[in-house]
Amino acid sequence: MLSLNVKTSKPYNVLIGAGLLDSVAKEISILKKPGKCIIVSDDIVWALYGEKVKADLENAGYNVCEFVFANGENSKNMETVLSILECCFENQLTRSDFAIALGGGIVGDITGFASSIYLRGIDFIQIPTTLLSAIDSSVGGKTGVNCSYGKNLIGAFHQPIKVICDTNTFSTLPYDIYTAGICEALKYGVIRDAALFDEIASMEFDIEKTVYRCIEIKAEIVEKDEFDHGERQLLNFGHTLAHSIEALSDFEISHGHAVGLGMLLISKACESKNLCAKGVSDKIKKALEDYNIEYNNKFSAKELCFAALNDKKRKGDSITLVIPEYMGKCSLYKIKISELEEFITAG
Repeated sequence: MLSLNVKTSKPYNVLIGAGLLDSVAKEISILKKPGKCIIVSDDIVWALYGEKVKADLENAGYNVCEFVFANGENSKNMETVLSILECCFENQLTRSDFAIALGGGIVGDITGFASSIYLRGIDFIQIPTTLLSAIDSSVGGKTGVNCSYGKNLIGAFHQPIKVICDTNTFSTLPYDIYTAGICEALKYGVIRDAALFDEIASMEFDIEKTVYRCIEIKAEIVEKDEFDHGERQLLNFGHTLAHSIEALSDFEISHGHAVGLGMLLISKACESKNLCAKGVSDKIKKALEDYNIEYNNKFSAKELCFAALNDKKRKGDSITLVIPEYMGKCSLYKIKISELEEFITAG
């Protein structure tokens, strides 16, 4: 088992290892004495792990209720959040009680947001069950839901009090869900650690050590810029176009795969403008190919730009892009919204 402390305004510990679902109650009892809690999950994850986690907690003396919603991006909305809040009220959770997010990134984002506004804020614990959520959304405190104007536009910063990552849960993932996480892991390599990128691209790596290194990179950046005013935006490499790709595909293209394509498109554009060392886009493309991840862009630059207008990184008439200078080093690059289409087309 590996352990990492995240030193944000509310510090917390991240545990990474195989079989941690067998000792959830033990780990939680270090922080929260037996009382009431709500487990939030989706129907697919609940069927795999829900009853196991609930029974473990109940055997340790916790009074547990659950809220299970339909898997998928269509559930990531305010209606689901309101239903979770109603479940909390019905079960009379108080400010000393807590929530558990058991599932992937959608579950974590929704649970975190609901926790941030229930009674003006209660504790919550992340138990990520996908590679993507383990290395990305479970750490850092960003929570939120989608609306008709875009992805994650309604939300709050609300740090978990603990993250418990059982890497055995990755073995039940469909291949496309697993490779969505691979794309995010490759992102960490591009922005901060070229050796990490090469290890993942080789398809031969230690999963626990890789998850640890990805979270370590994210924690280092978040600790310097918890509320996303500057350096934390580096974590959004590939994301500006990824959110557009997701929306334009009606979410048939998953977030992780959209990030992979977004990284490739931005890298190509940067190379064509001599903002990036040659060869970065080729390395990204080969990694996507080797993992059988679709990398052909089906959307025009105009479509991608229009969908990006509601991106959270937009300020007034400008938007901040994350560009790779070379493998292992990214920087922030501000351009006018009116220049974005030409920038993408250049690639």
